[in-house]
Amino acid sequence: MIGIAQTGTGKTFAYLLPSLRLWKYSKERFPQILIIVPTRELVVQVVEEVEKLSAYTNLVVVGAYGGANIKPQVAAVEAGSDVVVATPGRLLDLCLKGALKLKNIKKFIIDEVDEMLNLGFLPQLKRILEYLPEKRQNLLFSATMTEEVEAIILDFFNRPVKIEAAPMGTPLENIDQSLYYVKNFNTKVNLLKDILSDSEEFNKVLIFTSTKKFADKLFDELDPTFPEQIGVIHSNKSQNYRFNSVNSFTSGEYRLLIATDIVARGIDVSEVSHVINFDIPDEAENYIHRIGRTGRADKKGIAISLVTETEEEYLANIEALMKFAIPLNKMPEHVEISDVLIDEELPKIIMKNVVVPRATKAEAGAAFHEKKDKNKKTNQKLNRAEKMKLKYKKPIKRGAKNKKKKR
Repeated sequence: MIGIAQTGTGKTFAYLLPSLRLWKYSKERFPQILIIVPTRELVVQVVEEVEKLSAYTNLVVVGAYGGANIKPQVAAVEAGSDVVVATPGRLLDLCLKGALKLKNIKKFIIDEVDEMLNLGFLPQLKRILEYLPEKRQNLLFSATMTEEVEAIILDFFNRPVKIEAAPMGTPLENIDQSLYYVKNFNTKVNLLKDILSDSEEFNKVLIFTSTKKFADKLFDELDPTFPEQIGVIHSNKSQNYRFNSVNSFTSGEYRLLIATDIVARGIDVSEVSHVINFDIPDEAENYIHRIGRTGRADKKGIAISLVTETEEEYLANIEALMKFAIPLNKMPEHVEISDVLIDEELPKIIMKNVVVPRATKAEAGAAFHEKKDKNKKTNQKLNRAEKMKLKYKKPIKRGAKNKKKKR
């Protein structure tokens, strides 16, 4: 079965509730339900949801992800489990070590399958499928249906049933979207500082950047203005740092959280008041995922995008996907328009490829200047006969002296 629905509509519960209800206790303690997710944050959150739903049962759930010590995870799966939630790479590691047996899997669930393929997990998914029994139910869930997702469905799954909560690219109706046209990075920073100054309205804000470098750069720009109110997460941050940042944002200790698209899929924070796209994503589907972090569970959400001239093409693709023109906000007059460009915005000088003809052997010479006479000497190696001839003016052969003595 394939489930397509916008982010924030409850896909996780949609597959957990029926799967757990059909689960039956087994003395073998081999897992019956396998859930694959793209990020470690999502592993933790799905495990937490399983534990909540199975609080009054003897069901055992184990989470496994990379970037952490594998030994406790090996011990956990060897001790026995009913549900395993894992990232593809770490799951494959556990299978190759022989710690995890998948022969009893009855339900194989892939969540956020489109993001998993974007992250390059297709080879691992193919290997994992080799460990699974033929008789099983496959469930794939995604917010978007891309060509890559359709290809994997055709290759590995038999006549799946497709269920769409809404056509692909449809944003949630309870999210108000708007945008500002902005000149450059520094003007974006000035506008963002002005927007975020209203802490009552902007009380829990998720800010997206296109790269890890921009995430760190934006944090450095905002932190002096909003000290101890901002967290930042991306794939270069350590596991503990990321968990602590998300927890601080969830608890309200941080009012602002800067994130990249890769880790954004693993964030499930309730009551996010605003999503701000500091950079427009180059993939239109990622915009749907981003704004889906607000307006969850039928609550009101607001999404604001800051768009430069170079990002207008991405914006056009997003609007074409949604079949919706995002309303334009007027730039506040008191916000300073900066003319200072960062390195990434400076015009790039593209040099033409000049083909230099290769010198022939006759034309080739010394690299910079003519050699001095003393350096023009060539190494002339002499054999023994030649050395003897130079020394005695005539060839001397072995035994010649002995012959003279005999005479």
